[in-house]
Amino acid sequence: MKISDLIQYLHTVAPAHLQEDYDNAGLIVGNPFTEIKGVLICLDALESIVDEAVSLGCNLIVAHHPIIFRGLKQLNGKNYIERTVIKAIKNDIAIFAIHTNLDNVYYSGVNGKIAEKLKLSETTILLPKPGLTYLNTPVGAGMIGNLNTEMLTDEFLRFLKLQMDLQIIKVTDLCKTSIQRVAVCGGSGGFLLNAAKKQGADIFITSDYKYHEYFDADKEIIIADIGHFDSEKYTIDLLYDLIINKFSTFAAHCTKIITNPIKYF
Repeated sequence: MKISDLIQYLHTVAPAHLQEDYDNAGLIVGNPFTEIKGVLICLDALESIVDEAVSLGCNLIVAHHPIIFRGLKQLNGKNYIERTVIKAIKNDIAIFAIHTNLDNVYYSGVNGKIAEKLKLSETTILLPKPGLTYLNTPVGAGMIGNLNTEMLTDEFLRFLKLQMDLQIIKVTDLCKTSIQRVAVCGGSGGFLLNAAKKQGADIFITSDYKYHEYFDADKEIIIADIGHFDSEKYTIDLLYDLIINKFSTFAAHCTKIITNPIKYF
């Protein structure tokens, strides 16, 4: 089976045209007509991931984040991006990224996976794109849903930490005594705060908040910043399940390397 066949399938889940204008998802390195020997799934296609792919006999890396966001003017190994691309080319390893298009879909998307981990029901897209649908559902950023049973705020935060396997959560003032309505966005979701407020969320779970942005909670909602990597790490499981449930002609592996650049002490 060729790389193009797998890409075509993944684009039935999250079509390429649903990615944001700034994004660079798609086949970044490699020939689409190469036969697949094995697939390694990760969040970030770094040098260590390429080494892991080599050790596993995989010639395709499926990543969430594109290793190249902007055009490269040189390719001489002066930074981690160039070194990763050079190493992948030298080892005949293709790199495919499925990024904001996977963020924006309702079914089998990044935010749907978070909602599943938190056992949310009655989920909808938090900020739909006007007039744009896919598989008869809205397309857009974030997701909002309800807990089946209202939880005390402290209890919910412990539940969040357990379900998402978190070392730390940064939260604003616990202005809600209990939690029932939950908004989520994998990755950098601060732009969705007003939408979360308007839709009555008690808490908004996302990442990459800056200091002054936390004040925007304004005692109307709780912001829970769980970190970019931790908000999206279950995307690896999502992609693995999609691939192995569709194809059996090659081996698929989830990376064992934690690519989170942030360490906690």
